[in-house]
Amino acid sequence: MKNRPFHQRLKFALDGIRAAWRRERSFRAHTFSVVVLIAGLAWLRPAPLWWAMLLAVTGLVLAAELVNTAVETVIDHLHPEEHSEMKVAKDCAAGAVLVTALTAVAVFVAFLWEAWYGSIY
Repeated sequence: MKNRPFHQRLKFALDGIRAAWRRERSFRAHTFSVVVLIAGLAWLRPAPLWWAMLLAVTGLVLAAELVNTAVETVIDHLHPEEHSEMKVAKDCAAGAVLVTALTAVAVFVAFLWEAWYGSIY
């Protein structure tokens, strides 16, 4: 798959996103949250910095979810029976999603605080 033209590599990436959308309820839920966030940002019209921060952290959540899906898929394919070390790998990947999601929530709370109460400083 190395040295393929950009359009082929883009197709591979979009295929991966479609696969995660079809297979993973949590990916669909996170994507729905991003859509709601974008609608809220469009309605509230915050400063561009808030747009950038919120879109960056939500993008990281979706990226972590994609990596988690990839890790789980490979582990389940290569080692379908339960094994304690495989569980650790899958749990760590899920933990990465949780950490990014909690970070996104924290940034969103800071945004809401500033929107309702003024500067957070």
